[in-house]
Amino acid sequence: MSVKQVDMPGFGQVAIYKRRDSRALKITIDHNNRIRVSMPSWLPYRTALEFVKSKESWIAQHRRPHTILKPGLAIGKAHRLEYITKQSPGKVSYRLVGQVVRISLSSDTVYTDLAAQGAARRGVTSALRKEAKALLPMRLKQLALQHDFDYSSVDIKQLRSRWGSCTQQSHITLNLFLMQLPWQLIDYVILHELTHTKYLHHGSDFWKHLESCMPHAKTLRKQLRTFQPNF
Repeated sequence: MSVKQVDMPGFGQVAIYKRRDSRALKITIDHNNRIRVSMPSWLPYRTALEFVKSKESWIAQHRRPHTILKPGLAIGKAHRLEYITKQSPGKVSYRLVGQVVRISLSSDTVYTDLAAQGAARRGVTSALRKEAKALLPMRLKQLALQHDFDYSSVDIKQLRSRWGSCTQQSHITLNLFLMQLPWQLIDYVILHELTHTKYLHHGSDFWKHLESCMPHAKTLRKQLRTFQPNF
């Protein structure tokens, strides 16, 4: 399988996948609102681009409205968002420069354009992943030692709808978007998953143990529901 990334004016970044077992064109919208097209390997890429244009109404209907990521936006615990404009046309791109997520715009692009916002989201996600990998495993270890929990391993991922998970083998996964939350709620999620290493359910024993570690756990749970694991 091969994949090609194309920035389409009015649509943003489109990922085109050529698959040997594919018999028809198929279009989907991923959890980051990016367009994905799968197609038979023998078709030319321009066929996929024409297919995207023909599905403009469907795409508009199925894409979730996104908040515009504005210049100066605070990202996670230490980063901020910056847009710069190059003096020549070219592809919109991002890179992390210290604690800045820098989006380079072409001379004919403004930061509200789909391509610019797509690059900003990729840059923000990259910054959050960097922060999460540096901070969350360390905080998990601290809380586990403090409250006498054992876990086998930890992974940092971009999850669609969950803040974290724990398996029967006590492997814990934490969502990189936790870095957008206040530390008190981050600690709640971590302790929630650590409690699952002892109780792999949400019964009374689970809540009793969690509240022995964090007395206001249920209040924090309600606060967490006002946040979404995305941006």
